[in-house]
Amino acid sequence: MYSIGVDLGGTNIVAGVVDDNYRILATAKCKTNAPRSAELILEDMATLSREAVKKAGLSMDKIAFIGIGSPGTCNTETGVVEYTNNLDFNNVPICRIMHEKLGLPVYIENDANAAALGEAMAGAAKGADSCVCVTLGTGVGGGIILDGKIYEGFNFAGAEIGHTVIIKDGEPCTCGRNGCWEAYASATALVRQTKEAMKRYPASKMWQIAGSLDSVNGLTAFDAMRAGDEAGQLVVDKYMEYIACGVTNMINIFQPEVLCIGGGVSEEGETLLAPIRKIVEAERYSKYSNKQTKVCAATLGNDAGVIGAACLGR
Repeated sequence: MYSIGVDLGGTNIVAGVVDDNYRILATAKCKTNAPRSAELILEDMATLSREAVKKAGLSMDKIAFIGIGSPGTCNTETGVVEYTNNLDFNNVPICRIMHEKLGLPVYIENDANAAALGEAMAGAAKGADSCVCVTLGTGVGGGIILDGKIYEGFNFAGAEIGHTVIIKDGEPCTCGRNGCWEAYASATALVRQTKEAMKRYPASKMWQIAGSLDSVNGLTAFDAMRAGDEAGQLVVDKYMEYIACGVTNMINIFQPEVLCIGGGVSEEGETLLAPIRKIVEAERYSKYSNKQTKVCAATLGNDAGVIGAACLGR
């Protein structure tokens, strides 16, 4: 059985054809180009789906269903995206519209939940009954699997872990609150923190690495740190403290078998994970338990959302 998984992100849209062994056979991708209308974004999703099927050497009649991972509150019973703060989606009936465009059964889930399902089925949490998957991207996404099932909450708005506050009255968040984990631990936040540090430290190597404030990305501070730059080290150390604060909260609440961290920043591997584990070990509630949560990198990378979405109808 083949299925299509669509990962709708704040920056990119990716559609992939996935087989029974959770292998992606082909993908098609474009920029989300938000903010723009849901109608235009859904048309792109349909076009990318057809393109991915063609690239896989298949026809649409070989596809059993399409699964979509979307930001925000996704009502999996009605197929409606009720709200998302990173895209201008309010009560958008994605499943109905995509069914009309492609003629396939359509399933929807929050994008971070879909990524967590992907990691649980075929990635870092494979074989675990419970896991929390944290995605550090444009925002901080979270997916929670408990007893082998996606935790959605009674109103499908559960697991918005990025919008838990770690600093009261702190930085403004796109959700309307201040001090959210997302406002400190997302890749977007890291870019902001890096730029702020560059302004404070005009002799920092971050200027040489980035060239200008407009060219700063999530690697700038890490690259400067590796070059022995003190200001870069300060940015990275503080950023890891922010991540570890939220990770410790998630472990204290859910005590999952696995907590995996994904997103572009996670490609730093042990440079990122080792300091985070050290902080978590010192601060977690269950210090003396014989069973401890495994904190690791997600293994599917950008494929997690596509694979997870392609599992929604299985």
